[in-house]
Amino acid sequence: MAKVYVASSWRNPYQPEVVARLREAGHEVYDFRNPEENPGGFHWADIDENWLEWTAREYIDHLNHPIAEKGFSADFRAMEWADACVLVLPCGRSAHTEAGWFAGKGIKTVVYIPEKQEPELMYKLFDAVVDSVDGLLAAIAL
Repeated sequence: MAKVYVASSWRNPYQPEVVARLREAGHEVYDFRNPEENPGGFHWADIDENWLEWTAREYIDHLNHPIAEKGFSADFRAMEWADACVLVLPCGRSAHTEAGWFAGKGIKTVVYIPEKQEPELMYKLFDAVVDSVDGLLAAIAL
């Protein structure tokens, strides 16, 4: 069984099912929405409710805020713990950065595409690209 880091988006409706199905299959799974050490996960709004209005400088400065540091540390420790990554689409920059880190480290990385997406050639960097949870479970088991 694998230790799986699920990289996705807070807005992704498929992420909870992926976490649940991986766990049902016997895998240990890091769920960024409900990490053990940081219940409820990281949200920029915990730093500032007007985070969407930040300038580039404010964003850069807030990367060092204690809440951001705590959220990053929790996620990164989980990345170092995991021996596989699942990128669940649709998702954004952070999840893609996480998946790229895994692939760059030579750690199994699988992309799950549950719905129509714009094609992306560079997903060929990853170990597998699948379109079903069953395909995902099979790819992780290899």
